Amino acid sequence: MKKLLTVLLLVSGITAMGQNDLFSSIKKKVTGGSGSSLSSEDIVAGLKQALTLGAQKSASQLSVTNGFLNDKAVEILMPEQALKVEKTLRGMGLGKLVDDAIASMNHAAEDASKSAAPIFVNAIKNMTVTDGVNILKGADTSATAYLRHSATPELTKAYTPVIDSALQKTGATKYWKDVFDTYNKLPTTFSKVDPNLSSYVTQKAINGIFYYVAQEEIKIRKDPAAQVTDLLKKVFGGKS
Repeated sequence: MKKLLTVLLLVSGITAMGQNDLFSSIKKKVTGGSGSSLSSEDIVAGLKQALTLGAQKSASQLSVTNGFLNDKAVEILMPEQALKVEKTLRGMGLGKLVDDAIASMNHAAEDASKSAAPIFVNAIKNMTVTDGVNILKGADTSATAYLRHSATPELTKAYTPVIDSALQKTGATKYWKDVFDTYNKLPTTFSKVDPNLSSYVTQKAINGIFYYVAQEEIKIRKDPAAQVTDLLKKVFGGKS
């Protein structure tokens, strides 16, 4: 009986140690490893700040001359349903017509990016405490994924008129019309095509911003040099 009690005590001690390690790990995740409690308000404020910085940096990066066009990660190409159009016109020696259309779409997204940050920042405001805690414990791009899931309809609605204006300003609408007018005048063996330019460029421009918001989130989570405010250091500084 005495030996049995000893074994039970040892087992319970090991189990307790395992639980303590688990709770310690969870605490470190939520407190930032600083040893001082991190409030729910701090978590949400820190995540909002990280997303805001990401949106501002992304918008700034993509709004420079050829910010989209010279970046293979976000460059806007012809939509899938128009690839046959592109191939046909290039095969007829009309590649410049297609190139002009592609360039104008990218310049429209670039121009619209100058106004993107406030639109994204406004969408970030709706994050709740529950959202924040789950995001902090999640993957390296959980905050970006949350924003994409929760705010895309609002962002699309707000961003569409900005893109429409940019499409007109950069001549994208004209180049697009030229491409499809030319294609649609070909023999009737070709199916007529005219994808929605505004919708397509809007989605691609938003995707481009999200791509770099995600990259910035990864840096803020992992690189102390990217934790440029005291709040970011507090929330992310001790994460493992």
